[in-house]
Amino acid sequence: MISVCIPTYNGEKYILRQLNSILIQLSEIDEIIISDDSSNDNTINIIKSLNDNRIKISENNKFNSPVYNMENALKMANGDYIFMADQDDIWIENKVSEMLKYLKYYNLVISNASIVDKNEKIITESYFDWKRSGKGFWKNYIKNSYIGCAIAFDRKILQRSLPFPKKLAMHDVWIGLIAETFGKVFFLDKKLILYRRHEANLTYSINRTENNLSDNSLIYKLSYRFIILINIVKRIINR
Repeated sequence: MISVCIPTYNGEKYILRQLNSILIQLSEIDEIIISDDSSNDNTINIIKSLNDNRIKISENNKFNSPVYNMENALKMANGDYIFMADQDDIWIENKVSEMLKYLKYYNLVISNASIVDKNEKIITESYFDWKRSGKGFWKNYIKNSYIGCAIAFDRKILQRSLPFPKKLAMHDVWIGLIAETFGKVFFLDKKLILYRRHEANLTYSINRTENNLSDNSLIYKLSYRFIILINIVKRIINR
């Protein structure tokens, strides 16, 4: 069974396109878990209009954070394999089947992606090339190349990742480093999503954090790395 976890917030422009690209790849026993962070647009109505019983919605949450909104979705996941997704991207048609091939042998798989603008025009051909992506705990601790919407993992990594530490700035690097510590990771150099970048998702990711710190802030960079490292050490001790 597959669980696809999607945190939503004011995603009415793109959510239908994304859900249609995902649903066509799922079986009847799979599920999509949506955690909505109190959207004030038509997001929830659009999702419900699909009338698909594989979609499960947690409404009226007030996390004010994409990180803890995702955590809420992950907590509800029942699948053997968990795929994380954003509300505004597009899955390439063979994403699930390709990822599952490698999830038989690895605890976490991350695929490459093409970065597109709001109109689906490609602006960067390869996320891996842009970020110089690759595995390695210290490599990604210093400069993260994990991207949540391109990650899938098994229940071992889910259980090790939850609950998220308090004041966690990014869930993708947290889950990636948990997998580096407790499991086997594979970087799959196939572009299996169109990763959409636009003003709205950048604003949500950066501004809706507990401390509302800039991505370029030295304090931000040092503090989130410290939080991650100390909490991973705690989980190693308590394993």
